[in-house]
Amino acid sequence: MELTAAQPDQAGKIGSIQYLPVNLFGSVMGISGLSLAWRLSHQLFHTSPVIADLIGAIAILVFVLLTIGYLVKWARYPQKVSAEFTHPISGNFFGTITIAILLLSSVLSHYQQALGEIVWVIGMVLTLALSYIIISRLLKGKLDPAHAVPAWLIPGVATIDIAVAGGTMPFAWAHEVNLLSLGIGGFVALIFFTLIINRLIHHDALPMGLMPSMIIMIAPFEVGFLGYTNFMQRIDNFAAILYYFGLFLFIVLAFKVFKRTIKFGASWWAVSFPMAALSNAALKYAIHVNGWPLKAIAAIILLLLTIVVVVLFVRTLIILFSGKLLQG
Repeated sequence: MELTAAQPDQAGKIGSIQYLPVNLFGSVMGISGLSLAWRLSHQLFHTSPVIADLIGAIAILVFVLLTIGYLVKWARYPQKVSAEFTHPISGNFFGTITIAILLLSSVLSHYQQALGEIVWVIGMVLTLALSYIIISRLLKGKLDPAHAVPAWLIPGVATIDIAVAGGTMPFAWAHEVNLLSLGIGGFVALIFFTLIINRLIHHDALPMGLMPSMIIMIAPFEVGFLGYTNFMQRIDNFAAILYYFGLFLFIVLAFKVFKRTIKFGASWWAVSFPMAALSNAALKYAIHVNGWPLKAIAAIILLLLTIVVVVLFVRTLIILFSGKLLQG
């Protein structure tokens, strides 16, 4: 992944770390979400908890490797990181880092509660700070309407994830922080969702490279369901409406996104976490209702999510070792 000392401007066999894309942290989100989904599956279908444990361990390992890689990129090529962060589209994908931290806090809580709480606090602080920076930048004005893409939703959804992972945190101040997070994330997601829908209807279609990110549009509803129910500690009709609309939207978007004509790349990981959120919501709602049609839907979505994450993981390794992932 490094450049050789003799040829500082040419990538090695695998490629150069300077081309490590920040959106690859979406893989940690998807794998962590898959682990949490299989843990809910243990409650609903009595599957082995070992499956969730193994997937969770992979999520932790991937996060550690990506964090080391991106810190090296930051140290050696700070201009590349700065350009990525200030870009009107790719800058939003820095939210994948903070969401990954929040989700890993839930994964870690099953092994060590105190460690999970520490990681959640770190993720919460970083998420609120990033949301402030990204939203403040958008409000400067004179932005190209074509930049209103589904990735805009990531900072807002990240804020909702604070409540998803921290709905039951024992800190005295956690209740108000979760309320703050739901308020920020809920309204930001609603406003940005409207702007993105307007752009998709009235302007040119998204570039092919951004097509997988359309699945992100279900995230505000499914993550909203999880955040709301974790915070309220109950499932009501409002939560059910969020879940069902997200499910409907996924069916609509799936036929637009899952096409062989769309070239595979790191951007495909954008489909994993929204699908993981949908799977977790479907499983949680099926546990609540306890009806066989909802159990069947939850099982199908979990199976689809598992297949998607496995395929994405294998194909990412293939393009990594073939030198295509870290190419300029």
